[in-house]
Amino acid sequence: MGKTITPILAFLLVLRIISAEAGVTPGQISGALPAKLVHPYLLFNDQGKNEILSLIATDKESKLIFERLKVECNRLMYTPIKEFPPQSAHPRYDSDGLFDRQMGEYCNAARSLAFLYQLTGEARYAQKSFEFADALAELPTWIIKAHEFTIIYDRVWPWNAKKSDDNVVFSSDIRTASTAIDMALVYDWCYPAFSKHQRDRLRNALYEKVILPVRNNYDYQWWATSYKCNWCGICFSGLGTSCLSLLTEDPGLVDVVAESWNRTSFFLDNLGTDGAWQEGRDYWAYGMSHSVVFMEALRKVSGGKFNLFQHEKIQKAPVDFALYGLTGEFGDGSGKPVGATWLINKLVEQTSSSDGAWYRNHLLKEGTSINDLLWPRPAVREQTPAVPSRLFASIGWAFMRSGFLNPAEVTVACKAGNNDDPHHGHLDVGQFMVNWQNKYFIRDLGNIAYDEQYFSRDRWNYPNAASLGHNLILVNGEQQKSAKYKDQPWEEGVGGNILEFRTSGERDYTLMDPTNAYPGQFLKKWRRHIILEKPDLVLVLDEVSCDPGNDIEARFFPGVKNMESFENFTLLNDGEGHSMALIPVCREKVTIDNGKLPFLPVKKEALTEWIPYFNSKVKSTGQPTCLFSLVVPVGNREEAGKIAQNILLSRGKQGDSHFSLKYKGRNHSFHFRQTPDGLVLE
Repeated sequence: MGKTITPILAFLLVLRIISAEAGVTPGQISGALPAKLVHPYLLFNDQGKNEILSLIATDKESKLIFERLKVECNRLMYTPIKEFPPQSAHPRYDSDGLFDRQMGEYCNAARSLAFLYQLTGEARYAQKSFEFADALAELPTWIIKAHEFTIIYDRVWPWNAKKSDDNVVFSSDIRTASTAIDMALVYDWCYPAFSKHQRDRLRNALYEKVILPVRNNYDYQWWATSYKCNWCGICFSGLGTSCLSLLTEDPGLVDVVAESWNRTSFFLDNLGTDGAWQEGRDYWAYGMSHSVVFMEALRKVSGGKFNLFQHEKIQKAPVDFALYGLTGEFGDGSGKPVGATWLINKLVEQTSSSDGAWYRNHLLKEGTSINDLLWPRPAVREQTPAVPSRLFASIGWAFMRSGFLNPAEVTVACKAGNNDDPHHGHLDVGQFMVNWQNKYFIRDLGNIAYDEQYFSRDRWNYPNAASLGHNLILVNGEQQKSAKYKDQPWEEGVGGNILEFRTSGERDYTLMDPTNAYPGQFLKKWRRHIILEKPDLVLVLDEVSCDPGNDIEARFFPGVKNMESFENFTLLNDGEGHSMALIPVCREKVTIDNGKLPFLPVKKEALTEWIPYFNSKVKSTGQPTCLFSLVVPVGNREEAGKIAQNILLSRGKQGDSHFSLKYKGRNHSFHFRQTPDGLVLE
């Protein structure tokens, strides 16, 4: 018999739920602070400063950073302060970039000079730092012009934006936050050298431009509850760090610190348990690089009592997405090594991640920033990743490889997941890329230099974001759909799944079902199998169901400059002596064709770009079509032709399918067993 819940018990349960949702309170933050705060206390105090100076004296990398800082600041000491140039009303159409560049330069100058003042004790650096900071304070706003109402209003907001398409308040953005962090550090580091007037000047700027437009009005900002968006972590880091810097004058700002802690925690909650971030690897690095500043500042100020580095998502997979997601150039992100050296240093230091240390030491360059002096390369023992392939199940991305450092080994990146990121996602469920010799032979079109329309509904007309610009299956040209359009409700379940992922020393296998990413008018079912026979043979099997007579197209975008199609294969060459062949094989007749997509961004004086692609086309018979695509390195056209001629494809009585070939003197055989849902590799 179950227990009866009395009214009193029910009331107590409700209180517990409310308390859990409320998170950290201002009183709890206040209780964790020292009785008296003495500047500097953000990121380091006097003891921490001595540790930095000791590091400079003993560590070569740190000494070089410091020597560079001194000569750069010497130039800054004699750099005149200029008025900011006027901004275009449409900066993503016709801007010369001068205003934005000057803002970035002045932030960097003020921060660098403030830091050198702390290390040397020479007040002249602090005074020059104030000149740059004062010029920034004079600006009416720190918002990027393209994020003001007239331009940003038509954007489709990410998941969980409370005001959703009704949002009309755009008084704070990511540049507001990054500038706020720099000015908060200047305030903290130069506090002993500044006059009251100078301190009040920076306090005025932080209140007017950063804190008061948002304080107690958080949910009017779309990013405040968009916990799956990098903006959330960035903007709350700017808010929280600003308020931490002003606590000596205004202890009441702990309310904003508490709110920033809670929202940053929700932001971290939405990392995958595997460390993945749906917006892509660049935006993971962007969001984290700002968030860790607030996280570290509060950790320091609270004496470790409030330590978001202990968040389970950080501890479990701190650098996994950066490392194992290499070559994953999906959405608006990058496939290159991501994360500033100091960001990776900090994450590794706080988690003792051995593969993170390996990533830092082998795939990133030497540190060059003052942040590398604050957070130097950690003394964590590195370990070569034992299993280089990885499934990021939380977002439906998979990576198949033999290792990281040998360019002669092929890496295959593929993705499923949901089409529910209208902010930075693409309509690309089922997409894959092939990287060999440190080049994409089959590529993603990647990101564009943003224009005004790229974040509106027109986003889905850009080849970079639309299905027609990805390595996908198209039936009668039918493209995928987004789960969200402007002024329309969210549609749940739009996207696809990775049904199976296997990895071993000899072979990796990924099976995806992207069917639900499409409207379903023509494409009825699609399962994509991708196999990496290590180190360099890739086989793709597309099972496609549609009505008889429909045109099935497998589209591919070359990542190298030379592409030539023949009767039964396409040859891709990088112009440096490396070639790969893509060979389509099907029981039905396959035709190979080439095409070009025109692309013209909405920018002044932009020129039309033609994006080449090639495809394999099959006419549907009404039965599930099995279209194979073999991708292998070849020496020349003749070798590709011989491989194509000797491929054997057979089908068993139970619907099984068998694909075999001889490649590089070895027999390769792939048997797919028929199941009620479709084929599965045995």
